Amino acid sequence: MDLNLRDIRAFIAVAQTGSFTRAATRLHLSQPALTVQIRRLEETVGVRLFDRNSRNVALTPTGRDLLPLLQKSLQDMEQVLVDARSLGDGSTGTVRIACLPTFAASVLPELIQEVKAVVPRAGFHVRDAVAGVVNTLVRNEEVDIGLTGGELNDPAFEVLHAGGDRLVAVLPQQHSLARRRRITLADLAGEPLVLTSQGTSVRAVVDSAFANAGHTPEIACEATYMMTAVAMVRAGLGVTILPASAREVRAEPELRVKTIDDPAFLRPIALIKKRGRTLPPVADTFVAMMIDRLSSN
Repeated sequence: MDLNLRDIRAFIAVAQTGSFTRAATRLHLSQPALTVQIRRLEETVGVRLFDRNSRNVALTPTGRDLLPLLQKSLQDMEQVLVDARSLGDGSTGTVRIACLPTFAASVLPELIQEVKAVVPRAGFHVRDAVAGVVNTLVRNEEVDIGLTGGELNDPAFEVLHAGGDRLVAVLPQQHSLARRRRITLADLAGEPLVLTSQGTSVRAVVDSAFANAGHTPEIACEATYMMTAVAMVRAGLGVTILPASAREVRAEPELRVKTIDDPAFLRPIALIKKRGRTLPPVADTFVAMMIDRLSSN
């Protein structure tokens, strides 16, 4: 037979009041019901816990030794119940998210602030990574949700929101294209380009756009990080193509950002979770607010 919280509460109430009558009143029980609970606890631990006579009730030596232990156990179990209810109703918990660096440095910080204003006890575990890594983290259940980029046809994922992130050209302010009102893919085909590395969702869009138009990009150099690409542009090594949402594109006042007049330069983005996986309630709150933010951008 296992210990249960009701029996432990009954034992502590009798020990503290020194009376079955007063303890029963405190617990809103009948005295016979309280007596049953104490007898059941004594049977479970296999020893008498109270000495009883017609005038008073006193703890046995074993009862005195058990009292602080059971008080601590009761406090711990009651806290577990409080924490479990908080996790269940979404008033606490941790959101584990993998996110494209573009959004991790732009949308995500403000969104976390907004969520914490609604759920102050929410915690966040953020992994910023390229799309392929985001997908792997979601698939392996290392995170609850992922904001990924590129085409997504994997049945392992459930798409919670789909959208797009337009790509722009970033170039020095003295560059000849900086004076153009519109830039086309043909304009970029004649320029040395600083592109993000193979395997990134941005590079996949750029490569596809050039291939479909029958052009071969002139690649001056490749960079893993967007800030590195921007620095190379500042040094005059070429023109880079980055998401308009990336803060890096506006980090340098001497550079210019130009929209590319071509619908092919649109990176698909998706908020995903593993299919069939139940999200923690606090993550559901985060997802709803993130969808609102992405939809308004």
